[in-house]
Amino acid sequence: MEFKWENSFAIATRIENGAIVVSANAAGVRSLANRFLALADEGARGAHFHLDEFNSLEEDSTELIVEKVDS
Repeated sequence: MEFKWENSFAIATRIENGAIVVSANAAGVRSLANRFLALADEGARGAHFHLDEFNSLEEDSTELIVEKVDS
């Protein structure tokens, strides 16, 4: 999968009252949308992606794993 990150993207995640909260600026939302679209592609290999503070998320963010499953 090839991912396109928008310039100046900012994405953070946290757990609040049992819910996963994703906060992002406009560039971050577009970057996440690109990741989801790439994952949805039928030719996508490795049917998941990981994001954490060492890989694309802001410091102190909760790790985020998104999986594609067969329906």
